[in-house]
Amino acid sequence: MSYERIRLESLKDKVMTAEQAALLINNGMVVGSSGFTKAGDSKAVLPAFASRAKSENIKITLMTGASLGHDTDGKLAEAGALSKRMPFQVDRTLRNKINAGEVLFIDQHLSESAELLHNKNLPPVDIAVIEVAYIDRDGSIVPTTSVGNSVTFAALAKQVILEINTAVSEDVYGIHDIYQAEDYPYRNVIPIVAPWNKIGRKTIPLDPSKVAGIVFTNMLDSPADIAAADPKTTAIAKHILAFFENEVLLGHLTDRLLPIQAGIGKVANAVLMGFKDSNFYDLTMFSEVLQDSTFDLIDAGKLSFASASSVTVSADCYQRVFGNLQKYRDKFVLRPQNISNTPGLIRRLGIIAINTAIEFDIYGNVNSTHISGSKIMNGIGGSGDFARNAYLSIFVTQAASKENVISHVLPMVSHVDHTEHDVDILVTDVGLADLRGLAPRERAQKIIDNCVHPDYKEQLQSYFNRACERGGHTPHVLEEAFSWHLRLADTGTMKK
Repeated sequence: MSYERIRLESLKDKVMTAEQAALLINNGMVVGSSGFTKAGDSKAVLPAFASRAKSENIKITLMTGASLGHDTDGKLAEAGALSKRMPFQVDRTLRNKINAGEVLFIDQHLSESAELLHNKNLPPVDIAVIEVAYIDRDGSIVPTTSVGNSVTFAALAKQVILEINTAVSEDVYGIHDIYQAEDYPYRNVIPIVAPWNKIGRKTIPLDPSKVAGIVFTNMLDSPADIAAADPKTTAIAKHILAFFENEVLLGHLTDRLLPIQAGIGKVANAVLMGFKDSNFYDLTMFSEVLQDSTFDLIDAGKLSFASASSVTVSADCYQRVFGNLQKYRDKFVLRPQNISNTPGLIRRLGIIAINTAIEFDIYGNVNSTHISGSKIMNGIGGSGDFARNAYLSIFVTQAASKENVISHVLPMVSHVDHTEHDVDILVTDVGLADLRGLAPRERAQKIIDNCVHPDYKEQLQSYFNRACERGGHTPHVLEEAFSWHLRLADTGTMKK
């Protein structure tokens, strides 16, 4: 074992196996774990707890930064080890348990979990499991590929289990900016005025007396699933880039744009990769997750700096970045998610936010979390943090899917995550609707004209025309508002 990674001598007798550490977690506990979109998560202790739960009647409430890798959420859900989960997930097994009512899920804005814990509006964390590269001489810890909520867990948890991952180089020291805002009512200004500003320390403070166990691991993060751009995502990217170019011509933006936030997935990657062959340069990011496209743009000389809370990349990109960290360490920084996602900074920096919708309606309300109004997919993530506070709030989705039996532009969304007040631009593969400065009736016509799949345009125009005949500031035919979802459930298509 690499005991040299424990630089505080008094902690070396805390080393144990993952199975021994899992025994420290008792039934009914609130557990906080590092991990943000597969990066920097528990690789041994939580899986060991899942194995234990297969033969014991034990359940926990699990808080993380975002989703976990290595099928950990699925293993915990399958073993019946979860009573409640927050604030985000992407695992199919866990999703099915949530939708069946077997696991309670709290879908939170990612900026809020730490705040709620500090404000004592959530139950206190009994024990935290945090992945680190090493423990420094003062007992502070160096996180690995994410920060997430680890700073808060380290500060507030009654006990802490540390997973020292020897697969991660100790050279990650220095890529993190660890800053914790003061509790209310003594909170001060967070002094970040540009994405590259570093305002905190390089390690997470931790009281050594709280360390209950140390487990060694040697396992890389689950690699990101990088899907190649397809005709629809390519079309969406082209619409967005053309919009940006026009904003420059109008004098609203420069060729450097403003700091960009992009959600995860192939649409975000397609949009970001579109910048490679554009006239834009010296770009910056202030986001949540850095993906392959981030480092591709850095290598292409298009992106000068990126700030986020985690690095979630493919296996090849991981080796490129962390195997050559000296090349990249002055190009990016990882922060706690209640800093990367804090609304005040998003507003101050003038973020251009690009996020994905499941569906949106003719007035610009966006559903990014639920299928047919009731079944959760993943969660709102950080999209709400950015949408309401961004300089530009952009949502994207395909116009239709499943051989066009589903329209993603509807009379009324079946679940609202982002109201029309928080949405500036809507984009599908068909086109783009700029909703700024438009009243509801104007918004509806703009969306129908620009974003709707041809198979549904006449149908949606008919709905809107008949709604307008009834009157109202935001006209609707209420008895038909959800008829498209009902028709899909009954007949297998939204088409009349």
